[in-house]
Amino acid sequence: MAAPERGAPTSNHRRAGAEADNGCVSDDEFDLVVLGAGSGGYACALRAAQLGLRVALVERDLVGGTCLHYGCIPTKAILHAAEVADSARDGARFGVHSSVDKVDLAGVRSYAEGVVARLHKGLTGLISSRGITVVAGEGRLVPGAGTPAVAVTSADGERTLVAPHVVLASGSQSKTLPGLVPDGERVLTSTDAIRLQTLPTSAVVLGGGVIGVELASAWRSFGVEVTVVEALDRLVPGEDPAASAALLRAFRKRGITVRTAGPVRSVETLPTGVRVALDDEAGTTLEADLVLVAVGRGPRSAGMGYEEAGVALDRGYVTVDERLRTSVPGVHAVGDLVLGLQLAHRGFAHGIFVAEDVAHAEGRLDRAPVLVPDEQIPRVTYCDPEVASVGLSEEVARARYGDVETQTYDLAGNGKAQILQTAGFVKLVRRTDGPVVGVHMVGARVGELIGEAQLVTSWEAWPDEVAALPHAHPTLDEALGEAHLALAGRPLHAHR
Repeated sequence: MAAPERGAPTSNHRRAGAEADNGCVSDDEFDLVVLGAGSGGYACALRAAQLGLRVALVERDLVGGTCLHYGCIPTKAILHAAEVADSARDGARFGVHSSVDKVDLAGVRSYAEGVVARLHKGLTGLISSRGITVVAGEGRLVPGAGTPAVAVTSADGERTLVAPHVVLASGSQSKTLPGLVPDGERVLTSTDAIRLQTLPTSAVVLGGGVIGVELASAWRSFGVEVTVVEALDRLVPGEDPAASAALLRAFRKRGITVRTAGPVRSVETLPTGVRVALDDEAGTTLEADLVLVAVGRGPRSAGMGYEEAGVALDRGYVTVDERLRTSVPGVHAVGDLVLGLQLAHRGFAHGIFVAEDVAHAEGRLDRAPVLVPDEQIPRVTYCDPEVASVGLSEEVARARYGDVETQTYDLAGNGKAQILQTAGFVKLVRRTDGPVVGVHMVGARVGELIGEAQLVTSWEAWPDEVAALPHAHPTLDEALGEAHLALAGRPLHAHR
């Protein structure tokens, strides 16, 4: 008999929802139970069902999770509306005289909610078509059970689902500052921010990470006076310092005030706004209509039975091994529950990996999957200008390899960048006489270049190899080609 093709289910698989070989399957017995239907959870469920596993997907809210309903999708829709506002306001630069009469926030919300609704409808239909059992309610891991189990509480009572494999995919939640309780009116979380009924005149954004700079960017495009406060010494501190510096310059040029290295001492709610006191040398005090708390997200693990069931935690994050297995046999964890990058596509990749790993262990897949390391997961911040990166920063590369080379190609030499009137750069980091290990970009639409950049770093391409590839003209993508040409020692549209 010919061997099954790579990644195909082996001959002993059964279709989701079918009878087991030894008789009927209980409505509460599954091959895999997934707790949480966000990016990691639903991806795991879909792939597992595709491989013939009988799957239950537990969700207390809406299938699609934070990313689809309260994070990635609605915020990027709002950012697109902000881009439209900027284009209209700045049309005269391109010979098109236009203006912004007003920003109808209800209309922006309607547009964003329409995008979410269409995607949610498509996702629920896809899950249904795969024969996945969706169980609505509050799920928690059951302690002391011989076989992993999840108890689900809903208005209809309690139901216990059992399976040899359980995947924890309960995601993350907004962090706040000690003593500061968001009220949804003057003190907002990111979820509150996308639900605003009216635009403020002014706002203070606490946190210069991804969430903070994205919403600050959108609000500024809508005409809000924005101040970003970051406790560390630079914006987007997870990025290469060169990217942070470029974003700071661009924000200041746009009229966004940025205060770094100044932790918040207190936030006071006033009858007509808020007062924010900073713990800096000047004792700075800021007043605005509202404050957005965007100091990051933490794991949603409390009260879900994880610790009681013996799952090891570290500051709320689930501890896993190199195959995303927890300390409890048969229990896995994915996405934001696992310490590392908090990105929807990381959770998505984790979910697929675990589904395939389980299927391989059950003899349903001929080859074990390989988990993509965090450093090879692309990162994009969708502010204006965008920041995109993959691989190692210059600092991390030097610490790991010692001797590295860098090359920065300014977008001023790129035709499409001139057409778009955007500033920025492509920075490459390579091991000396070795492959490219990091790509860092700033500029309009550079997020669309991250796919090629990921291939460059993941496949350990050398500058000469990428430089030999023709890049379409005129595109921003040419900037990647030009940067590699320069790093290979033969620059064309760049000075050495």
